[in-house]
Amino acid sequence: MSEFKLYRLIDIIGDKRLGIPPIIPVSRTAWYREIQRGNYPKPVMLTPRVPAWRSTDIDALLKKLFSGAEINTADGN
Repeated sequence: MSEFKLYRLIDIIGDKRLGIPPIIPVSRTAWYREIQRGNYPKPVMLTPRVPAWRSTDIDALLKKLFSGAEINTADGN
């Protein structure tokens, strides 16, 4: 079992300027659009203006995203 923690949005989508690699490489707009569609987890509000996401929710999302993913090889097989 992994350690529980909270992620801020910058931890999830990354920031090239700050050298933070993304966990899920999408834009801020795409992230919030998928939350509205019900595909991504809703945040936990730390304060009225500071959202965060549970690591367990992000782990579950990653499993969901990669469960149907196909692996492409260089030779197309």
